[in-house]
Amino acid sequence: MLKNYMKIAWRNLMKDRQFTLLNLVGLTTGLTCAILIYLWINDEIHVDKFHAKDSQLYQVMTNVENSDGIQTMTATPGILARTLKEDMPEVEYASAVIYPYWAGETTLSVKDDNLNAVGYYAEKDYFNIFSYPLLQGNKDQVLSDKNNIVISKQLALKLFHTTENVVGRTVEWQHEKQYQVSGVFDDVPAGSSVKHDYILPFDVYLEQYSFLKSWGSIDPSTYLVLKKGADISQFNKKILDYTRTKDKNAGYKLFARRYSSGYLYNRYENGVQAGGRIEYVRMFSIIALFILIIASINFMNLSTAKASKRLKEVGIRKVVGAGRKVLVLQYLGESVLITFLALVATLVLLPFLLPAFNHITGKQIFLHADPVLWMSVLGITLFTGILAGFYPAFYLSGFNPIAILKGKLRASLGEIWVRKGLVMFQFIISAVFIIAVLVVYKQIRYIQTKDPGYNVDNIISFQLGSELATRTPVFVNAIRNLPGVAAASSIDHTSIVNDYGSTSDIQWEGKQREDKTSFANIGVYYGAIETLGMTMKEGRSFNNNVSADSTEVIFNEAAIKSMGLADPVGKVVKMWGVNRKIAGVVKDFNFESVHEPVKPFAIRLEPAATYRIMVRIKAGKNRETIDLLRKAYEKFDPGFPFVYKFVDGEYQAQYTAESRLGALSAYAAGLAIVISCLGLFGLAAFTAQRRRKEIGIRKVLGASERSVVVMLSADFLKLVLIAVFIAFPLAWWIMDKWLAGFAYRTAISADIFLIAGVSTVLITLTIVSYQGIRASLTDPVKSLKAE
Repeated sequence: MLKNYMKIAWRNLMKDRQFTLLNLVGLTTGLTCAILIYLWINDEIHVDKFHAKDSQLYQVMTNVENSDGIQTMTATPGILARTLKEDMPEVEYASAVIYPYWAGETTLSVKDDNLNAVGYYAEKDYFNIFSYPLLQGNKDQVLSDKNNIVISKQLALKLFHTTENVVGRTVEWQHEKQYQVSGVFDDVPAGSSVKHDYILPFDVYLEQYSFLKSWGSIDPSTYLVLKKGADISQFNKKILDYTRTKDKNAGYKLFARRYSSGYLYNRYENGVQAGGRIEYVRMFSIIALFILIIASINFMNLSTAKASKRLKEVGIRKVVGAGRKVLVLQYLGESVLITFLALVATLVLLPFLLPAFNHITGKQIFLHADPVLWMSVLGITLFTGILAGFYPAFYLSGFNPIAILKGKLRASLGEIWVRKGLVMFQFIISAVFIIAVLVVYKQIRYIQTKDPGYNVDNIISFQLGSELATRTPVFVNAIRNLPGVAAASSIDHTSIVNDYGSTSDIQWEGKQREDKTSFANIGVYYGAIETLGMTMKEGRSFNNNVSADSTEVIFNEAAIKSMGLADPVGKVVKMWGVNRKIAGVVKDFNFESVHEPVKPFAIRLEPAATYRIMVRIKAGKNRETIDLLRKAYEKFDPGFPFVYKFVDGEYQAQYTAESRLGALSAYAAGLAIVISCLGLFGLAAFTAQRRRKEIGIRKVLGASERSVVVMLSADFLKLVLIAVFIAFPLAWWIMDKWLAGFAYRTAISADIFLIAGVSTVLITLTIVSYQGIRASLTDPVKSLKAE
């Protein structure tokens, strides 16, 4: 019987090839889009979940109360990990881990080969906590000696041109110190949020920055593996005020969160988890579902519209004894069959689409022999087939056989309204997509063109080697005189964008004892304010032509407002126990993304402590000036590679997620519109075919082609206009929620709705008018002679 049903289904598909082709293209487009989104979502939700102890792996977080509420950070006291392991029986392994962002990449050397790499510092339990398999070395011992270094497989190949017998060989770090390779770990998987080339013992870092041994200082991250059966809620109660038991002045409250949840749930508001990347995962899950629904609606509409051609088949089957369940299964089988044909077409297309999709998303997704993946793909396909065929199956199987065979069956008002409602739903979703794409594009343009409070155009930055860092003033003063250099200075972090220190250890006149305001801060050399194009609101910048010294500080407007200082210039604050005079106030600038409001910021004058050079190049002089800078760099310190980057790229990198969202949304909107248009094209063609005799009579009676086109277009145009007006408030609500995540955002203006509405109407008129013109040009004699 099943074989017979499939044979009949195949014959029906081949009988009306235009109907089949429209459905096949629509379902293939919908499935392709949905499977690509599924692959992206699957990759996102599995980031950091490859670790063997994932269910026991936690990261300790810090809550700090300040004047703006509770700030949640990953930074913890440097000695927290080792003391938690000693004091808490629930802790099996613990490690402090730090990537000194302010130092950027460091130089590793073997003989005459010098290359830059990203290094972390970690305690000896690191490889027991994280699943970065060691190809060589013992995971309990590789970080036990302060002279050890553990390197990645890729770094070993670059340094030694082999991964064999690497343990015991020597690597020079920053031309300062030699370390002995104690282990080689496999390359970090693509599904890791952490990317590092080598690991050094954390005690090496503590020796250099001994203040981290204090409970009052925070910087490293703390990772724990709890013993099996440990109750995380009880553990969090125990560690909440743990730092106060060590130092009564330490105001940090602690809690542990699942490490692998940090990638998706990375945003906190006032100490409470408030979302993060998971919002984009949810958004695209909904987009994929709606695209599948739109594709399924095409099948529903075309199947029910063409039901008149299958009425006798239904009647005869019912008369000879076929029950409704049997007919439902038969018609569902037809929709599932065409959906699986669409899956075949999708699998042919995917290998060609994945490279472009990976480029857009920044992923490394590929199809592989994963049973869960393929079961999910089959599940999506089966769901789509059942969704597409559900209504037509029950619609066709519900006809009265006697009425069918007597020819008295007429389309019910309910059936007509269901079909119209489905068309409206398609275009509501399409219009929402168009508006969403326009709003995302406008917000991205706003971000790109908004004045951040500094000018990053034509600024390059590069890092000094450790020996050269001690001679920063000499080097900066030398390159300022190079042709093509407009300005130059240096800072003590890798960038002005999203890389800064943080402290609440600032005292000022009138400060309340309970005030724990956190100040972002960087150290700079003379001329940094001018090089970065910042604007002074009052006072002066750091200038070595006036009596400025390393005890001066400049605050931004947000800091002065937070401190409540009137006439701040010349007043003295105490920072880390040292008196500093306020030289000036700089206008607020976005040192974080526009998701965040501008926070208090302190710019310290630290001529001897800066190492990251910032150079503004004159317009049109990039290539020759960079060549001159390279020669100057190599002359001062030939042992370090000259690696530079443009600061505007760092600024734009903050909004990578939004840019990718915009690109994916644009493609999703385009596909939704294409699928909707395919359905509309089919319905318009069917309507024209069904009314061909009426059109023929009208033409014989003198109707013009224009009147025929208007007649056929009017009904569809009404539906689309209703859909557009329903879509407007819905789209506004959705995008207003999205924009609420930005502290600085564009407005949802009327022109966006006008563009979306006009675009949708023009698309509808183009498609329906084509079928109308085609029908109006048909010879009325042929139409009236039919049958």
